[in-house]
Amino acid sequence: MTKPPIRNNLILLLLLVVIGGISGNAVAAKIQSVDRIVAIVDDEVIVQSTLNEKMAQVVAQLRAKKAKLPPKNILERQVLERLIIDRIQLTAAATAGINVSEEVLAQAVSNIARSNNMSLSEFRKAVKNSGLSFSKFRKQIRKQITTKRYRNKEMRSRIHITEREIDTYIAKGAHTLGKRSAFHLFHILVATPESSSADKIQAAKHKAQKLVKKLRAGGDFQNLALSQSDGQQALEGGDLGWRSANQIPSAFANTILKMGRGDITNPIRTSSGFHIIKLADYKGSGKAANLVAQTKARHILVHTSEITSDDDARIRLEQLKQRLDGGEDFAALARSHSDDQASSIKGGELGWINPGDVVPDFEQQIQSLAANEISKPFRTQYGWHIVQVMGRRQHDMTSNIQRSQAREAIHKRKAVEETALLMRRLRDEAYVEIRLNEL
Repeated sequence: MTKPPIRNNLILLLLLVVIGGISGNAVAAKIQSVDRIVAIVDDEVIVQSTLNEKMAQVVAQLRAKKAKLPPKNILERQVLERLIIDRIQLTAAATAGINVSEEVLAQAVSNIARSNNMSLSEFRKAVKNSGLSFSKFRKQIRKQITTKRYRNKEMRSRIHITEREIDTYIAKGAHTLGKRSAFHLFHILVATPESSSADKIQAAKHKAQKLVKKLRAGGDFQNLALSQSDGQQALEGGDLGWRSANQIPSAFANTILKMGRGDITNPIRTSSGFHIIKLADYKGSGKAANLVAQTKARHILVHTSEITSDDDARIRLEQLKQRLDGGEDFAALARSHSDDQASSIKGGELGWINPGDVVPDFEQQIQSLAANEISKPFRTQYGWHIVQVMGRRQHDMTSNIQRSQAREAIHKRKAVEETALLMRRLRDEAYVEIRLNEL
């Protein structure tokens, strides 16, 4: 791949400084004050201060977990690789036209504050007290949302599930993985780039086998993952956390099913490389319930926009709520005032709602209402709502549940596999020059 013109531009900049009449000592001083480049990623750079800042965050996280820190040069490489992958994803997202609006960002930050039982002002102070400026925190959240949207967009075009796959999945009973429903896993990946030669693949296999031998001899899995893994969770010590049975890639499922607590697999080869899995723990599963608690509801939605502010939307719904309390027909008001075109023509009816079908804020509201009760105006990511509960029931959905769970399981497995392939392809196709060891 042709190198980008960054090196030449830097040389040209130094030449211009010299031509401008600055002495040799002044040039040296100028160079010392410039933030050193530690990596070039396509036509962008990652500088030492960015790496130092990320290193400080990672070290703080590892110390909070009481994890043993690997040597600085090894941790630095892992952190730099994370920065490189993030930069590549952000570039790909920009090329795909993905951006995050201020409204979406503000809502995401508010949700994080709420999940920590804080007001926005309290959360802002907590972020500042942690040593991170609130503007940098918002910037990090924007990046996370952007890369997540990019990956989701790519997965939508890559993952296809047929009815036959669902039938086969259900017939095999794969959704239960025996009598286990959840697994706490640790992971090490020895990657093999797509263009790897037979010798490189063999070397990767040999490295993975040596790691397994070291682990089974008592080596610390998390420390080895931190220093040796090419996986996305390397900085977390390879900890994948608790994963439901349907989140385990099919390449690992049969092996994990036969493992005991603390067991470590032999290297498992996939198109990404050689994987080592440790089963830290698992939970048993009961028979899936056939009955599902459903809620029948209808709502009126007012979107917010540049024309309709938050206050305007709330005031409009407060006025509608007063009219409803005065005895006016909900369906008639929904048809004439709701911005939800799909439900407004049905008088605002959303039909029977299963747990998880709607966003958490909306579900919380309908769960708190009695039958026929109408809520006060409340906000979700879609705008401002009034909702009325029309009824509740326990519905037997055995077949629906099985097919829905099977589809979700297949999708999650494919998503894990496809995301790994996407990250590897992006990394392989990018021009990356690492300058960590340069003076």
